[in-house]
Amino acid sequence: MMVIFITGSADGLGHLSARLLVEQGHQVVLHARNAERGREALKKIAGAAQVLTADLSSIEETKALATQVNELGAFDAVIHNAGVYQTSAKLIFAVNTLAPYILTSLIQKPKRLIYLSSGMHLHGRPNLEYFKQGIDRISYSDSKLHVMMLALAVARKWPEVYSNAVDPGWVPTKMGGKNAPDDLQKGYETQTWLAVSNDERAKVSGRYFFHQKERSYNAAANDVAAQEKLLKLCEEITGVAFPQHPKG
Repeated sequence: MMVIFITGSADGLGHLSARLLVEQGHQVVLHARNAERGREALKKIAGAAQVLTADLSSIEETKALATQVNELGAFDAVIHNAGVYQTSAKLIFAVNTLAPYILTSLIQKPKRLIYLSSGMHLHGRPNLEYFKQGIDRISYSDSKLHVMMLALAVARKWPEVYSNAVDPGWVPTKMGGKNAPDDLQKGYETQTWLAVSNDERAKVSGRYFFHQKERSYNAAANDVAAQEKLLKLCEEITGVAFPQHPKG
């Protein structure tokens, strides 16, 4: 049995991943934006260990969430699933870019980190010059490129941790819409596989997966100087430093 924390697991892909992992016998801690959504999530996945609540658009609530996670002890895997799409650039930046950075930096080191990116990251640009002024110019695609850059930075800095990014595909969730063409089951199976599988193909780091297969990603994510600048800017905005040596 493995112990896993999944952000944004009240509905959508996070919820489906959590349900599958519970069915497989793992201990899963859910996350929801607020208490009401949290209660609903626990009703839908009765076997989940518990639910933590925090609005990831708030830097302070996100920091507090990391504290709550650490109070529960060490986790084998953390799936950074939470994300927003059709909303303001400010919210996209807070939830998609800053929140996974904060949680990665503050949560005690897990053995595996899985970040949900998107095929749309291929069209993104780092646009790091807009982090402090011009947030409204950062797109969803940019934010998912930031996620890819974070996953690669973690893989480079923490070689003892498996850190990978996933494109779940355009799947029929609330975010993707009912007419989305990709396979919903394949959309959540890859992150669960990366979280717990002993398959040698899953025990890698610094990779980008689509439906349990490695895919090429936006080459801009490989720029180490840009990765370092991303981490530094996130630190300046949030007040949270990226630890050079993971805790644990």
